[in-house]
Amino acid sequence: MVVSCETRGEILKRFKRNIADCNLIDDSDDYIVKWLVARDFDLDQAEKMLRRSVEWRRANRVDEILDQWEPPVALVKYYPMSIIGNDKFYCPVSVVAFGKADWRGILQSVSKTDYLRYLTYMAETNYVLMRKNSLLTGKSVTLQTFIIDMDGLSMRQMSYKPFREVGLEAIKISEANYPESLRRVFIINAPKVFTFVFSMVKPFLHQATLDKISVFGFDRNEWSVALLKEIDADQLPVYYGGTMTDSNGDSKCSSKVNMGEKVPSSYYLDVGRSVPKDDMTFFILTRGTKKKFEFKVVAANSTLKWEFMTEEGDIGFRVYYYAENEKEKVDVVSNARLESHLMMQEGEIVCTRPAIYVVQFDNSYSYFSSKKIWYRVIVDLPSLDKSD
Repeated sequence: MVVSCETRGEILKRFKRNIADCNLIDDSDDYIVKWLVARDFDLDQAEKMLRRSVEWRRANRVDEILDQWEPPVALVKYYPMSIIGNDKFYCPVSVVAFGKADWRGILQSVSKTDYLRYLTYMAETNYVLMRKNSLLTGKSVTLQTFIIDMDGLSMRQMSYKPFREVGLEAIKISEANYPESLRRVFIINAPKVFTFVFSMVKPFLHQATLDKISVFGFDRNEWSVALLKEIDADQLPVYYGGTMTDSNGDSKCSSKVNMGEKVPSSYYLDVGRSVPKDDMTFFILTRGTKKKFEFKVVAANSTLKWEFMTEEGDIGFRVYYYAENEKEKVDVVSNARLESHLMMQEGEIVCTRPAIYVVQFDNSYSYFSSKKIWYRVIVDLPSLDKSD
């Protein structure tokens, strides 16, 4: 939909009035207009998207994540994304050594929940840096640039099912909660197998995101010229066509850029068979079916907590809510298959509003196996201020 600048201005004014009750992390026009752009200035759809994200942030305590959550060491040391500088528009530039990363090792060292939470942690870190750049330069900095290096990518990596599943879930979270945050994405050293990878990802990306992605093969001259058009040489390692080196002359700037080291097995989680706790109960979920547990939450900011395990095989898990007078279901934890037969699954969310909260177990993808699920789900009322 083509919208004139004058019309966009009027829509933005109406949008700001409509969301005035939302407690946004940033109330600037630059931030607010992102949600309109992401929904082609459809006022109703943009408001729905923003409100869902605000609730997602509150439910998952995203505003406190940088101060109150300590990422697993395996992710801090081996997740292959590093901020190296800024582009010519003062947007942060990150290098992702995607192809040489030990994705199997990473995902055997942390839970899927922690992995996805770490991506949120990194997104919030980048957002803080963008705001800092805005203050330092006096210019609006709301976007970021990525260099995704596919050198070393193999079909063996891409065929690892947990990696494919968590990757798609990460894309959904990013598209839903960090719209219009990309200025440019350069995918370099892309082998033939990348076509397979990209075909899986494209359906989950908004067209506006796809328009910002440039894909290059192994022609160094081609992609280095493209990078230098957008990024000054002193903000790029020599390895990527710039002039930046470590103090010891390392052209890859290994002290700043994680180039994809193998994760030592000492970081691997102990995934021996879990044992049900005394306060758990169980049910059998037959093949091809789902089971839902509903909780009527009457006090806003109550906490819904869960822990569960399966005796054999993974299980789909989802948490959503709906108001009694509304039909629409709103995901708080999107449906994902969890390896609950390998480790106990634990989590919690803040129930941001009174509603019916639903915990769903999903075995609909299994044509042959029933699952025995041990679980415990409780709702804690919000704590009272002792000073009251």
